[in-house]
Amino acid sequence: QVQLVESGGELVQAGDSLRLSCAASGPSFRVYGVAWFRQAPGKEREFVAALPRDGRDAFYGDSVEGRFFISRDNAMNTAYLQMNSLNPEDTAVYYCAATAIVFLSRNRGDWQYWGQGTQVTVSS
Repeated sequence: QVQLVESGGELVQAGDSLRLSCAASGPSFRVYGVAWFRQAPGKEREFVAALPRDGRDAFYGDSVEGRFFISRDNAMNTAYLQMNSLNPEDTAVYYCAATAIVFLSRNRGDWQYWGQGTQVTVSS
C-alpha cells in the first residue's frame, strides 16, 4: 500500500500563498488518484481537491475553486496543493489522500490511504 507524508504547512497572513506537498512511497504512485482534504477545529473533514492518476480533469470544493490548484509529479512521487489568496477560513489541518479507485469522489470514505496532516494557519 502507499504511504503519504504531507509537508509545507505554516503560519501565514491573509492574502498570502502557500504550497503543500504530499510525498508518496510504496507501490507505484502513478496508479493512484490523489486528493486533499482539510479539517478545521470542531468541523467535519472537508473535500478540497482531487486529481486522477493521469493528472487531467482536477476538481475542487466550492470554497477553494479558483484559488487552490492541485497537481502531481509522478516521476517524483509527489502531489501538490498550491493555495492562493488565503484567508482565515482556510485555517485547518490539511490531509493528503490516495485511492486506487478509478472514479474519484468527494466523499472521504472513498479514499483508502491518508497522511498524518500538516497544519495551515492563516492570520487576519
